[in-house]
Amino acid sequence: MGMQAYTTSAQRIGRFAGRILAHAIAQEMLAKMGTQHSLPKNVSDTIIFRRWLPYGATASTSSSQNQFFQNANGDRGNAIVQAHQTAEGITPPPDSITPLDITVVMQQYTCLYGYTDKTADLYEDDIPAQMKIQISERVTFVNELKIYGELKAGTNQYYGGAAATTIGTVTAPITLNMVRRIVKNLDANHGKPINKMLSASDKYGTTPVRMGYTVYHHSDLSPDIRDMAGFEDAIKYASGTPLPGELGKVEEFRFIKHPDLPPLQNAGAAVASAPGMQSTSAVNIDVYPFIVLADEAFGQVALRGMGAIKPAFLPTGVIDKADVFGQRGYAGAMWWKAVVRQNEGWMATGNVAVSTIP
Repeated sequence: MGMQAYTTSAQRIGRFAGRILAHAIAQEMLAKMGTQHSLPKNVSDTIIFRRWLPYGATASTSSSQNQFFQNANGDRGNAIVQAHQTAEGITPPPDSITPLDITVVMQQYTCLYGYTDKTADLYEDDIPAQMKIQISERVTFVNELKIYGELKAGTNQYYGGAAATTIGTVTAPITLNMVRRIVKNLDANHGKPINKMLSASDKYGTTPVRMGYTVYHHSDLSPDIRDMAGFEDAIKYASGTPLPGELGKVEEFRFIKHPDLPPLQNAGAAVASAPGMQSTSAVNIDVYPFIVLADEAFGQVALRGMGAIKPAFLPTGVIDKADVFGQRGYAGAMWWKAVVRQNEGWMATGNVAVSTIP
């Protein structure tokens, strides 16, 4: 990253300038969901989360970790009842409970801007102040992508298209039936609709929201979602406050559009087998992962509380052996982040195409 010099960005007038124009502001969306965890100082960079498998469950798949009934022929409900029937005077053999441990390692992230004394003293805009604003937005942007990357790598995957079984065979856009299939699986795994999110303040805490399963998607999917039967725009909600970025809802599904969830360009089926679908290269179609969440599907060490971010601001004029005349200044931040998929059966990733708009 280069040092911001006086000549890097030419002055607009050189005498008097108007207001700084609006620029892209990253907002917390995914970062407001999930369970919030804190990590005390001087303990470890590794967190081990543990949950206990319910009776009859196994650790083998995302569904088997949550369901009492595994696949089998016959009346499975009656088999459970019979297994618990006790004969008079006979002590049943004891069962054990099985833990499922999930390990996550904290990662450190930084961003840094630099500027010169001439920029600080003579440039018409307050460059250091603008750098501070950019830093806060950049931290949020990086964290959103960190969460998105972790969630879309989950084991519960779905693909758009009648014959699609991989990202490379995706041919179709998101449909209501596809989302219904996903939520049917979440329900079978005892997933619960979300009714709270992390507070927007820098304090620990949550805020109640209208109950539903949240579907986080790139904004390019919005036209296909609006075409779903029964779509209700968020501005028409009779009650409740829409979530940040909320497009609207269908049934119990709340769709949250997010412009910073990048698609997998040219990763799907050939354009010839997916007519009308968007493609960057005009050879293979683009694939857009979207995330469906139930409550407590994932956890994170969120940017909340004292010490969540370690800011750095070194103004020009600080003299040392590395900068004898104090000509260089810096503004930056350092922070720790960890995201963990707490229950694979309570979240899913859909991989779909996007319809082109004539």
